[in-house]
Amino acid sequence: MQWRSIVVGLLVLRVLLNCAVWLVFGLGPSWGFDFPIKFTFNLHKIQLLQDGDRATVKTNAWLQHMYDNRNPQAKTCSKISGNSPKKSYLSFFQEGRDDYDRKYSSFPDALKVKMRGMARDMFYFGYDNYMKFAFPEDELNPIACEGRGPDVLNPSNININDVLGNYSLTLIDALDTLLVLGNVTEFHRAVKLVIDTVSFDKDSTVQVFEANIRILGSLISAHILLTDPRHPFGDIALKDYDNELLHLAHDLAVRLLPAFENTSTGIPYPRVNLKRGVPPDSINETCTAGAGSLLVEFGILSRLIGDSTFEWVARRAVKALWNLRSNETGLLGNVVNIQTGQWVGKQSGLGAGMDSFYEYLLKSYILFGEKEDYRMFSAVYESIQSHLRRGREACNEGDGDPPLYVNVNMFNGQIMNTWIDSLQAFFPGLQVLNGDVENAICLHAFYYAIWKRFGALPERYNWQLQAPDVLFYPLRPELVESTYLLYQATKNPFYLHVGMDILESLEKNTKVRCGYATLHHVVDKSKEDRMESFFLSETCKYLYLLFDEDNPLHKSESKYIFTTEGHVVPIDQRFREKSWEDQFPCEEPNKEPPANISNVRNLFNKQYFSFHL
Repeated sequence: MQWRSIVVGLLVLRVLLNCAVWLVFGLGPSWGFDFPIKFTFNLHKIQLLQDGDRATVKTNAWLQHMYDNRNPQAKTCSKISGNSPKKSYLSFFQEGRDDYDRKYSSFPDALKVKMRGMARDMFYFGYDNYMKFAFPEDELNPIACEGRGPDVLNPSNININDVLGNYSLTLIDALDTLLVLGNVTEFHRAVKLVIDTVSFDKDSTVQVFEANIRILGSLISAHILLTDPRHPFGDIALKDYDNELLHLAHDLAVRLLPAFENTSTGIPYPRVNLKRGVPPDSINETCTAGAGSLLVEFGILSRLIGDSTFEWVARRAVKALWNLRSNETGLLGNVVNIQTGQWVGKQSGLGAGMDSFYEYLLKSYILFGEKEDYRMFSAVYESIQSHLRRGREACNEGDGDPPLYVNVNMFNGQIMNTWIDSLQAFFPGLQVLNGDVENAICLHAFYYAIWKRFGALPERYNWQLQAPDVLFYPLRPELVESTYLLYQATKNPFYLHVGMDILESLEKNTKVRCGYATLHHVVDKSKEDRMESFFLSETCKYLYLLFDEDNPLHKSESKYIFTTEGHVVPIDQRFREKSWEDQFPCEEPNKEPPANISNVRNLFNKQYFSFHL
């Protein structure tokens, strides 16, 4: 009888192991909740092998977290009948209507209005307290109810000093959110405050990437919305406005240009001092996202002022990174030496150090219409599908584990670790923009399941151990952004329920005396006294837009896109035109710089520019 007990025990253990994968989708008791969707559709992978009738996919089980070097051919593949028709992603919402599923099949208008008001109140609670207790400093400490600026006593504190430049960061970053919420009066007041009080002539050493996406991007966005003749937010023209925000944007961009000097590869230094240029002790290493995510803001600025310098240096950096990708996999690493072009960090993934590089290849194409940008994006997207995507082809059918994107070695595609980070939650939104809605639905479900478990996304989550590796949550917007874009693509009320869940979790777990605080620990919900500017510029904005069907952005005949910091920019024909090509029709801009970068800075410092839009 003892052997029977052993056999039964082994069978039970096997069943439990086979079911373990479902825990990441919230189906198991260790998660403490049920995932609210029954997966009933096929998600067909893009990168199928093209030899004959083979329909297998190069994919490994991600619970087997390292390759078995003794058996490198071991794979977990789906088996899909050639006679099975491919289902539309809409069937994801139309089948398997059990009681729990029906709970998510509708979202009353009254509840939508309530959630929209809750998102609006969340923004103003943070914004008003920033203006009351912190302005003109960069950030609000929401627990102490005081302002925060650069850490001048500890210049090596890059967690603070990379972002805070002593230039009223939170106010600038929140400008277009005020318009999204329909508050033209406060938007005008905020613009006047920026014009009257902000200067970039500061002895502040900041990260080029952060200054670009948070400050430069917001100034450009607000300027465009102020001067857009189509006025998507109504008549918001500001009396006596004379392009001051554009002047400020140009001033900041010129101060960032030294990062592109004295670099052998054209890849910029990661940091500059706004007064003195690149610090003498600057390191020669930068991340791929930091160096390769400048093209949207720099490109728009170049086209607004008719000066190709900014777009040229940003595009040169992107192409330099692109030319360093692996010949075997087509992947890029996450940290590179800007002088030697050698990869210091060989990890390739979707999260920190990589994320917005992919995002800006696609968004640059959408804005500027440069076919080369989309060619690069398409190629790297295929490489991602071939080497980062693990698990079966279908989301809920076939053998093996559900799909997941892992961190791999850029040269051979082997898994390097067993964690994903919260920044990767942006990727379903990017898949929506690329038209790959089916894969977006499936990947979004994975991140939402983690949120359901903790009421937040831990900064890193170990998918093998099914536990957080890094426990803090700084109010990041990526999951909200993907939720919003998926709702716009599908109009399925499930995503309104997801947004409500996120909104209520933030209100319950992060609200403090004067704002919303970073979670130090997603399990015990202890807090840190910091409210980063992206909470107002992105998290609150996407939550509000999710529940505001009648927002001018949704009703306007014009099309808009969001920068990686959530700033609104129009998809405009003028951004597909280069005034400098009319002046220099025979110029080959990718071969030589249009002007000496130092001369551009010197010229800017000597005279006041008038820009004619």
